[in-house]
Amino acid sequence: MTNKLNHGENNSTLVIHSTDNSFGFGFRKNNTLESDELFIKKFDNDLCNNLINDLNKFISKENLQKINKLSVSIGPANFNASRLIVVLARTISQQINCPLDSFSSFEIMAKRIALKNNIFSNKKTFWIYKKLKRKGFIAGKYEICHNEKTPSDLVIRETVLPKVFKELESKEILFEAIYDDKEDLKELLDLSNKNLLNSNINSWRKVLPLYPISPIN
Repeated sequence: MTNKLNHGENNSTLVIHSTDNSFGFGFRKNNTLESDELFIKKFDNDLCNNLINDLNKFISKENLQKINKLSVSIGPANFNASRLIVVLARTISQQINCPLDSFSSFEIMAKRIALKNNIFSNKKTFWIYKKLKRKGFIAGKYEICHNEKTPSDLVIRETVLPKVFKELESKEILFEAIYDDKEDLKELLDLSNKNLLNSNINSWRKVLPLYPISPIN
């Protein structure tokens, strides 16, 4: 069985992402931005079956076999969607012998939020939060690792994985989580290609959906 950590001419990336009310796929050939193909769809009544059907329509079996990088967003987002796309990503990873890595939804949107709010200072930190329907917040913390003002040079590290807080510290820099299907898919493709993928072909075993509260909250 071929180890797809090795680089070759047909290396491609597949990413799977979901938000509170939508899901999407992204495909990139040989780390070439011009080759990007995106698919975005709002949830329907049969997400489980339609997720697989839409993936089959989005990517051919030939291109699927060329994938050597696979990434998935693990939330926080819609609980059922996060669970389903993680299961799908783990299954694909196992079947095509491809390493799988994952990113929180907040980490994926962090660069976009930093650029929008002109946060470029090295080591400067900020929080991204999502208010819960009942009480409290889900929040993650992010740090600027490069102080270059060129967007392509901006690197952000997730220092606190999104988790539940009763209150948020008012002295911290806070931004509300805002999903953007198209931009988040593109960023997930970028993160996937930049990630060193230090995991092996069994890395899918470690990828689980991130949802720090009960699905009914």
